Formats: sequence, structure tokens, C-alpha cells
Amino acid sequence: MNSTTPVKQNTKPNASAIPPWRVVRPESDGADQVAAQTVTEKTIVLAKNVTKSYRRHKTSVAVLKGVDFSADQGKVTAIVGQSGSGKSTLLHLLGTLDKPDSGEIHFANQRIDNLSARQRDLFRNKKLGMIFQFYHLLPELTLLENIVAPAMIGQSLFSYFRNRSGILRRAKSLADMVGLSHRLHHKPNELSGGEMQRTAIARALITDPKLLLADEPTGNLDQESGQSILQLLRNLNEETGLTIVMVTHDENIAAQCDALVRLKGGKVERLK
Repeated sequence: MNSTTPVKQNTKPNASAIPPWRVVRPESDGADQVAAQTVTEKTIVLAKNVTKSYRRHKTSVAVLKGVDFSADQGKVTAIVGQSGSGKSTLLHLLGTLDKPDSGEIHFANQRIDNLSARQRDLFRNKKLGMIFQFYHLLPELTLLENIVAPAMIGQSLFSYFRNRSGILRRAKSLADMVGLSHRLHHKPNELSGGEMQRTAIARALITDPKLLLADEPTGNLDQESGQSILQLLRNLNEETGLTIVMVTHDENIAAQCDALVRLKGGKVERLK
């Protein structure tokens, strides 16, 4: 990499449109409602009739029951729902961290739920950025080393050392963007919760992803730090066109997003 600043995302629509599909809304006033929704050329990630169950002892518990979901390029989409409604499960499926029992998941017109393990790893490294409630920073690495880590993993040792100076410049630029240029050599146990989440955001951006998946990014923070992280994500979206899909339990945060879907009864209801 030779860029020293976050690269602006390409928001130009794909050449071919994905065919229209249908969203089944959860029960309302005692009756199922079915609403047609057109998936447009701007759709970047799409789940079609996805199901997922988990086993608890000898019992199978259905979490997602035919979920249809889409997110448009350049938008911030929030997923809300009660605890246990499957919000994180859906996000993990979109991020290829898990596979659906049935249904399909597409990214930029490419089906991704049937990729091999190696292909999924490469896809996540090159196309996705992911942040989580509990940061998942490597405790033995400094802030700068944590940011650089995905760029190291995504290429051979020879390629990394050939591009090392450019990668480090980009990592430092990202650290500056999230307000942490003065903490480059601190380890996670020397950072506040908000600083750790900012580090995780910078790490997620180091490979210039097309989609950022955020699982409760403010859930482990106080209100002030949480609002700061939300504003940072919003700024990234507005300034670079980065597409964000965010799971949150906070209705106030969700209301500030461009699109809002609610998981209820194992299905998705699109609210805006």
C-alpha cells in the first residue's frame, strides 16, 4: 500500500442490478404482512431466505427463520431487536464468520456463503472490516501493531516487508484520524475503552474494506464515549462513503442511521 490517508470508497453503482425479491415482515396485529422490496444496483450485501439454528443439549433452537436483508452501498444500516433475537448471528453470517443452515448471502453480486474456509478468510481480509463490542485487540501488541496486523496477515512475508513502509504510513494516518497518534506505542491495557474501540476501528480500515460490520460497537462504553464512537463512524461514512452495517440495542443510535431493520420472530422488519 502506498496511500497515506484513508481511501475514499467507490460509491458508483454496479453495472448489473440484482433482481427484485420479497421481504416477509413479522406478525403485526395478528397477521403476517408481505411487502415487495426492490434490491437495486446499489445493494452491496444481501441475505435471501436465510435460516440458522443452534443446538442446546438435545434441542434445536431456531434463531433466524427465513431472513431477508439488504444494505445499500454508502449507507449506514442499523439492525435492532431484543436480546437473543439473532442480531449478532445475522451479522456473523454476513461477515462469513458462520454459515447459514439454508438460504444465500451475496456480496456485490457474488455469493459468499458457499465459499471454502480459505476463500472466506481471504474475503474477510480484503473486503470487510469488523469491529466488536469487546474490541478483540491482541494484548501483547502495541496500538500501532494492532492496526497493522490485518495487512500483515493478508499477504506473504516478502510482500509485507516490500510494502511495509507504506503500510506503516497508512496505519499512522488511521491512528491520527481516530485521534490516537499520541498513543502508537501503548498496549491495550494502557488504553481506555473508547481508545481501544477507536484502535479497533482503525485496524478494521487498514485494508481499505468495502463494508464495515459493527457488532454493538458502543455497547461496552459509557454514553459520552459511545456517542464519540458513533460520530466517528458517521464521519467515516459521510467523508469516505464507507458502507456500515451496525448491530445495536440502543434505539437512539439506530434512529440516527440511514436505514433501520428490526429482527423479530426470526425475521426482519424494515422500519426505514
